[in-house]
Amino acid sequence: MSDPLANADYRSTLRAAASELSRAKKVLAITGAGISADSGLPTYRGKGGLYDESITDDGVAIEEALSIGMLRLRPEVTWKHLLHIAQACEGRAPNAGHRALAQMERHFPHFNLLTQNVDGLHHAAGSRKLIEIHGDLRELLCETCGYQMATPAPSTLDSPPVCPCCAATLRPGIVLFGEALPRKAVGDLEAVFEQGVDFVMIIGTSAGFPYIAGPVAQAARAGLPTLEINPARTEVSYLVRHRLPMRAAEALPALWALIEPQRCPAPLPAF
Repeated sequence: MSDPLANADYRSTLRAAASELSRAKKVLAITGAGISADSGLPTYRGKGGLYDESITDDGVAIEEALSIGMLRLRPEVTWKHLLHIAQACEGRAPNAGHRALAQMERHFPHFNLLTQNVDGLHHAAGSRKLIEIHGDLRELLCETCGYQMATPAPSTLDSPPVCPCCAATLRPGIVLFGEALPRKAVGDLEAVFEQGVDFVMIIGTSAGFPYIAGPVAQAARAGLPTLEINPARTEVSYLVRHRLPMRAAEALPALWALIEPQRCPAPLPAF
C-alpha cells in the first residue's frame, strides 16, 4: 500500500493544520465510524458497511429496525440487529487514531471529544473528556423496573435478552431512532461551546446529523481553523479550512507527531 504522506499536497495540508492546532487551547474533535475502521469494524453506510442495503432481510429499513418503536413492538427484530453491531465490536482494540486523540486530550488545556460511535474504543484508548452522543454498548437497562447490568459477551445473550427481575425486554444504553439524544451528552456539548473552542476537527463521519455538522459550520462561520480527516467527501468538506483524504489511523498519528515534540522542549544545556 502506498504511503499517502508521499503526496506533497497532503504533507503541506498536514503541516498547516498542525501549525494551527499547536497554537490552540480549546479543541473539539468529532468522530464517526470511520475512525474504527482500522480496528476492523465496518462502517455503517456505504459499500461494505453494516447497512449498505436500503432494506433489511426483515423487510424494513435499518432505521426502522433500530427504532424505539420497533424495540417495543417487535423486540426480536431490533435485538437481531443490535447483536449484529455488538458482535462486530466484540474483541476489537483501539487503533493508532484512537490513541492519538487520547494523547492529545492530555496535551491541550481544553480538549473534548464528541463521538457518534457506540463501540467504546475511545474509552478503551484512554479518552475521558468524551461526549458519547449516541450512548454506548457497555450497559443493558430495563425500562420497566430500572435494573441495570454490564453488557455480557454478545454470544452469551439471548435475543431479545430478558430482565432477571421483571422479565421485561432489556435494552442497551444507546440512542435508538425515534429517541431524543441523552440530556447529559447534549448539556456537555453545550458547555463546550459556552467555554469556547478555537480548533474543530471532524474525523471519519459523513456528518449527516445537524448536531455533528453544526459545530463545524459554526466554527467555519467564525473564521476558526477546521480540519476534516476522511477518505470520502462529506456534508462538511466544502466548509473546512484543511482537508486530509486519509484514514484516521494514518492522519492522526502523523498530526500528533508534528505537535508532540513541542510538549517537552529540549532541556537547557548545563553550565
